[in-house]
Amino acid sequence: MNVAIVGASGAVGQEFLRILAERDFPIDNLVLFGSERSAGKKYTFKGKEYEVKLLQHNDDFKDIDVAFTSAGGGTSKEFAETITKYGAVMIDNSSAFRMCDDVPLVVPECNAEDALNRPRNIIANPNCTTIMMVVVLKPLEAISHIKRIHIASYQSASGAGAAAMAELQQEYKELVNNEPVTVSKFPHQLAYNVIPQIDVFTDNGYTKEEMKMFNETRKIMHSDVRCSAMCVRVSSLRSHSESVWIETESPISVEEAQKAIAAAPGCTLKDDPANLVYPMPLETAGKDDVYVGRIRKDLADDCGLTFWLSGDQIRKGAALNAVQIAEYLHSVGQI
Repeated sequence: MNVAIVGASGAVGQEFLRILAERDFPIDNLVLFGSERSAGKKYTFKGKEYEVKLLQHNDDFKDIDVAFTSAGGGTSKEFAETITKYGAVMIDNSSAFRMCDDVPLVVPECNAEDALNRPRNIIANPNCTTIMMVVVLKPLEAISHIKRIHIASYQSASGAGAAAMAELQQEYKELVNNEPVTVSKFPHQLAYNVIPQIDVFTDNGYTKEEMKMFNETRKIMHSDVRCSAMCVRVSSLRSHSESVWIETESPISVEEAQKAIAAAPGCTLKDDPANLVYPMPLETAGKDDVYVGRIRKDLADDCGLTFWLSGDQIRKGAALNAVQIAEYLHSVGQI
């Protein structure tokens, strides 16, 4: 296949290169695209050097089969027609098309078949926190319909990109050296801090990130479930974590939940709190699966269950999910 990566120099773009190599994705030709700032940079993929081309409105995508885009919503909207007009499948990591009725929103473990119906040849990759949550909810939904979700996220610096990760590291260095702290990518200093805001606030008091979890979960799961989220930026470098409470139509026992999650694709059960075994960002960074632990009954709800999860935002929360979509399309002969 002929594969393009748009936004190749960013954190997710770099992760695309690693994952495509690791999973031996069938690539005949690889083309990297970027902004004026990134054009000309060179990256090595499977022993061969590739130079980033400037993304332009031309015929560069004429022979491309699949394009992974991670360059921001504005770029995705501007270049979508250019990327897809000759038949390339655009798998987009931005929020630009997620809630469009004619664009499927796909997590392969949950709704891979939705990717087959793509009138605009665009498939949207969901928000990272949504992806990791629904991978775990899917096997539980199969036991009993999930009516309500309450979730508190603990999102690492990686969710704001490579520059934000560098800023967090820089802040710690500055604090150790008693220097003024650099604050640019976040609304406040993140080092030694947590910030109860990710993205901008909407009129109802929720941030856009929190509303993404409400809307995207319903679309992916084809469900009327209602999700109330509190999304928080924490000072871990990579991997997001979430504390999740669900209410189901019928009670689900802890043992049922553990068995279902352990058997589910994309999930790893790590649940032995008596021996201090539970998922943590330090251990889930660089891993493909979503790790789940601390599964227990909700003391406030007879039909409630609560659990903790952690997963690598740049991998499963972004690049890996997109590559898995492409792998699915390839397996059914659609690319």
